[in-house]
Amino acid sequence: MQIRRYQRELADEWNALVAESKNGTFLLNRNYMDYHADRFTDASLMMYDDHHRLLAVLPANYEADSRTVYSHQGLTYGGLIVSRRIITTQVMEVLTSACRYYAELGAVKMYYRPIPYIYNRYPSQEELFFLYRHHAVLEARNLSQTIYIPEAIKMNELRRRCVQKSMKAHHTISQEHDATEFWLLLDANLKERHGVKPVHTIDELHLLMSRFEDAIRLYVVRNEAGQVIAGTIVYDMGQTVHTQYISANAEGKATGAFDHLISYLLGTVYKDRMYFDFGVSTEDGGNWLNEGLTFQKESFGGRGVCYDTWSLNLSEFE
Repeated sequence: MQIRRYQRELADEWNALVAESKNGTFLLNRNYMDYHADRFTDASLMMYDDHHRLLAVLPANYEADSRTVYSHQGLTYGGLIVSRRIITTQVMEVLTSACRYYAELGAVKMYYRPIPYIYNRYPSQEELFFLYRHHAVLEARNLSQTIYIPEAIKMNELRRRCVQKSMKAHHTISQEHDATEFWLLLDANLKERHGVKPVHTIDELHLLMSRFEDAIRLYVVRNEAGQVIAGTIVYDMGQTVHTQYISANAEGKATGAFDHLISYLLGTVYKDRMYFDFGVSTEDGGNWLNEGLTFQKESFGGRGVCYDTWSLNLSEFE
């Protein structure tokens, strides 16, 4: 087993592994990960077998002050990304080697966020077995609401009435490439309701949309006057689509524009996919559940999927 610290000149090899892996998504592509590379000390690893074939990559960053390795903090998840040919004993060896590498680096703890199963293209939970075997501790469990599209639970009556209201108001839905108008709506909503800003600036969002034109899509609802009153940024992962941002202004909420948009995406654009993931409705590592937001997503047919964070003591790997 050979381990290499990720370097920029290895980006193409890294990206090729992610593309053919059984559990990678475009969030793990370096063209996505590295848009904010200046904010983190990258500690990602690439693991090769004895024939010099890349078996796995591990996106991570390191904080020297706390001597802690993280599944990359710039991402929602980022566990081990593995080749389709890898087997259980190799996963165990790969992760053991990675932990030893970090221990030798001086790290004492690793926070590990595995990719939720809905994003796996093929069964890929050997890493959870590794975590169990090495007495990892579940530190956080956030809850997302996800629709299983092939056998989707029908929207409740309230949602259906809202869709009809939007249609009667002659709202139009379209995919667009300039996110400025939607971002301003989103920014105003987040500032008013939560006192925060979007994770991405408008420039970062446009950069990522240009790099992943087919995978990052903006859909908006406009009223008869042509104003954006609701919208969502969708991350298309293949079998699973994820709403990265969802927002509606007062008019959009009152006239059912958001409900119309979700109905359209589920029934037309992504009707042939497996999962439609709304994202988490929890805060503080899962200690607080936003029941109103959860109910809204569940009223579309969403049900629970966990996003976990584990901690691993690296002392045993020294």
